[in-house]
Formats: sequence, structure tokens, C-alpha cells
Amino acid sequence: MNLASEIHHRKKKLIRLLHELEMQEDAILSALYADFKKPVFEGLITETALVKSELKYTIRNINKWAKPKRIWPSLVNFPSSDFIYQEPYGKVLIISPWNYPFHLALMPVIAAFAAGNQVILKPSELAPHTSNLIAKIIASVFEKTEVDVIEGGLKVSQELLAKRWDYIFFTGSVAVGKKIAQAAVQHLTPVTLELGGKSPCVVDETANLQLAAKRIVWGKFLNAGQTCVAPDFLLVHTSVKSQLIKYLVDEIVNAYGENPELSTDLARIINHDNWLRIKQLLKEQQIVIGGFSDESSLYIAPTIVDEPSLESDIMKAEIFGPLLPILSYNGENELEEILDHFEKPLAFYVFSTTRSFIANCLFKYSFGGGCVNDVAIHLANKKLPFGGVGHSGSGAYHGKHSFDTFSHRKSVVKKANWLDIPIRYAPYNDKIRWVKKLLDWL
Repeated sequence: MNLASEIHHRKKKLIRLLHELEMQEDAILSALYADFKKPVFEGLITETALVKSELKYTIRNINKWAKPKRIWPSLVNFPSSDFIYQEPYGKVLIISPWNYPFHLALMPVIAAFAAGNQVILKPSELAPHTSNLIAKIIASVFEKTEVDVIEGGLKVSQELLAKRWDYIFFTGSVAVGKKIAQAAVQHLTPVTLELGGKSPCVVDETANLQLAAKRIVWGKFLNAGQTCVAPDFLLVHTSVKSQLIKYLVDEIVNAYGENPELSTDLARIINHDNWLRIKQLLKEQQIVIGGFSDESSLYIAPTIVDEPSLESDIMKAEIFGPLLPILSYNGENELEEILDHFEKPLAFYVFSTTRSFIANCLFKYSFGGGCVNDVAIHLANKKLPFGGVGHSGSGAYHGKHSFDTFSHRKSVVKKANWLDIPIRYAPYNDKIRWVKKLLDWL
């Protein structure tokens, strides 16, 4: 099979997958609700719509992405034609998380298959309804030798990681990401690690506070805070802190009502272990609003925590739940001192109308991606690479960046035979002075 027919085959399979996803959309949304009461609206905008959009974009562009790229040749190699070939790595393992169990499983699968790899997907066992449906959808579209789903828990993951892969793609926590990296290095397997961390949200004294509050509440409590790019904590200028808190409280009530437990627009915590972990973070904290929980339904209210210590449990690791700590700062030096306490985050958000302050934040702090005067929306642009840096991950994907992630860029020089310049061959004799002149000229 040549490249053209191979790409045609991949494209046909992706079109079949798109058709299947459209047919199964209601079932997918029902599975997400069954796993942790994800609201249908959130299921649409953060799961099925994103996957279908990525799939359509890949189908439209796969021919262009897979085509060898002609590169301007080096004069040293004259006469030649130079190319970059996109070559699949081979056998790819994808381990996906539970917080967006459909979106974060299918997005890398689409790219890995489009790039020509054989793909094994290990979805999260913590979202069993979604995991099982994904397995059925994949089996209805692909041959097992193309894409296969292996369900199971920790033991299955360990067994898979013990095998040799050509590429591993993992989305999840920093702690597990370290274990993935350790397993991969045994075979020198390249990895993409999509992790997380404590993503800060800075609000200065010039920000539009009411609009900032609305956008922060949306991004923080989307999916009950179980989002890797959710604002993990706020850093607010002291002069506007009390006013921002008032707006945040108002927006929580506007979004979820006086009793958020009755709202159909708030997801639940994925399982009891995570519910207990999040609940324990509230011990000995000063709560502004929220703090209520119900073990039987795995509910935790949208909660604002005022001025927790940097050494408290709530500030030591990513919260991954509906708790929003608020810290205050008086100036840029104090802001920097607080932010230097943490590892490089997956996301960084700044609300301000002062260009110099915004520019300083973007220049001074390293982070995976972020927004100015909004949160989380940078994920929506397929042309922007999404990924972390340092402890928040390595590698990036979305759109063409996904195709490139799962492709080895193979460099090829095609040398012509009609001319062969003899200067490179021995005996070298007095060629050194000519080589120096040539290299100086280049």
C-alpha cells in the first residue's frame, strides 16, 4: 500500500468514526451523566463537540499533513532536493483520565491513528459507563490491529507499561506521570505527559471585577472543578479583594442557586476517595461561601476559602475539585514571591487592563498556556498547542500539533547524479583553504 492509498484508508476510517459519534451522541452524554452527573450542556461543549470538531479538522487536513514537505536545500549539498517525511512511530499506548473521559480519550486516539500508528487505548476505570461505550464505538469502526481498547484498573495499566511501546501518551496527575516516565525510560520510549498543577489566576486592581468573577466562577466550577486547567487559586490585589469576593459569591448564586446541591448544572465528584480527599482540604480553613457536602451523592458545594496558609494541604497540591482559595498581594514583588513557591503550572490567568502588568506576567512566569481576562478558553483554538512545561507536563497537542506529536519527522536529502563536486573527497591536499572560504561565505 502506497502513501496515497494509506491516507485514503485512514480518512475513510475517521469519517466512519465521525458518523458513529454523531449516532451515539445521546448515549455518550448519558454515560457521562451516569459516571458523575455531568450536565448535558457541559458534556456537549467540553466532550462531544470538541471531539467532533477535532475529527472534522483532521479529516479535512490529513492529506496536507501527511504529505512530504519540501525544504529549501543547503548549498553544501548542491544539487539536491530536501524533504521532511511524517512517519508513524509504530505502536502507541494512550492512557486517558476520568475527568473528561470521552474528550481526553478520543482526541489523542484520532491523531495517533491519523498519523498511521497502531493504537492501544487504556481509558479510566473510574468512569466505567463512558469507558465501556468508548470500547464499543472503537470496536465498531476499527480493526483490533488499528485501534483497540483495553479496559481495567491499576493492574492492567502496570501490565501495559511493562511492555515495549514506540510512543506513550498519558494524561493525568503529576504523581502518576512520574511513574509513566520511569516505565518509558526503560525502553527509551518517547512520551507526552499532559499533567496539571496549581494554575494561578491573578486579578489586579484595574481588572473588570464583575466580569472577571463571572468568568472565574464558570471556569473554576465547570465539571465541579475537576478540570486540569481550572483556576486552582486566586491571587487578588488587596485593594479589590473584598469587592471581588462579593462578585464571586453573587456569581455562584446566579449560576447554581442558593442551594447548589439542587442544581442540575453542577457535576459530582468522581468517586468516594476523591470526595473524601477534597473534603479534608477544608479542615481548619476560613470559608466564605459553600463548604457543604453530602457523602451519599458525592456532592461538594462550590466553595471559596479565604487566605489559606501556603503550607496548608489545600495549597500543597492541585485541588481538582470545587474549592477556590483566595490569597491577596500588595505589589508585584509580593506576587512573585508567592508564585515562586509553586512549580510551573499547566495554565496561568491574569485579569487586568494594564498592558505593562499583563506583559510582565506573560514574560516573567513560565506556564503551559493561559488567558488574559478569561480562563480555560485557550483550549478551544485547535491552532494553539496545548501542553505543560516542567512539572505540568511535556509535549503538546491539538489540531496539527496532535498529528506532529504522533509522527516522527524523518529528514531525507535526494542528491542528484548529474554533478558531483570533488572538494569533499580525499586526498585533501590544499583543499582546506577553499573549504574555509566556502564555509565563511555560507
